[in-house]
Amino acid sequence: MTQLEGKVAFVTGASRGIGAAVGRALSGNGVRLGLASRSGDDLGLADALGLPCDVRRLDQVEAAVAKTVERFGRLDICVANAGVGSYHTLVATPVEHIEEMIDVNLKGTIYAIRACVPHLIESGEGDVVTLASEAGRRGLPGEAVYCASKFGQVGLTRALDHELREHGIRCSNVCPGGVATDFALADGYGRPPEVLAGMMSAEDVADVVLFVLTRPRGYRILETALRPVTEASWG
Repeated sequence: MTQLEGKVAFVTGASRGIGAAVGRALSGNGVRLGLASRSGDDLGLADALGLPCDVRRLDQVEAAVAKTVERFGRLDICVANAGVGSYHTLVATPVEHIEEMIDVNLKGTIYAIRACVPHLIESGEGDVVTLASEAGRRGLPGEAVYCASKFGQVGLTRALDHELREHGIRCSNVCPGGVATDFALADGYGRPPEVLAGMMSAEDVADVVLFVLTRPRGYRILETALRPVTEASWG
């Protein structure tokens, strides 16, 4: 039996990439899952509920969380992972990309955590993990709007540490550097596939999420930052 056996987690952006890797890692540790994504994929995991959900829509997020609690009877963990990226100078960033990054990365994180918090309080020892980014810790050229959305995620989760600690809820930012997934490689988003060479895997990041969630309840990890060894340090 693992430390997480029998717990219930709600994960956004769960159909691929880091979200799917987190879902598989949690499932392997006995966690029951509400897996929210636009496709509603359950990843073929036992005790996983696939939930079609657009995190830009608060009503859909609330409905997905409610279905998770209805199915499993409780909620202990919220992993806010859904995200999109666009890599251009500020002026060259298409307006629709600006809106999508703010809506998915920032508002989607707010909506997911907001919907989960009452259930996490009820559980008595909940966890919130936000999948932010190194771009949420430092401003980077060609990523201004993406950085803004990720700085917002980091600030939100830091503030919630103050709000929710008294309820037994731990709030953590996980801030990876480059991860070799298909994230942000769609046409028009500014990155060619060759940038994936030398990056970390989604499973590397999932291992860190698992580490955060399995620490003794007597302390909390406010932020973890990880980068591939091929990626330069920025101070």
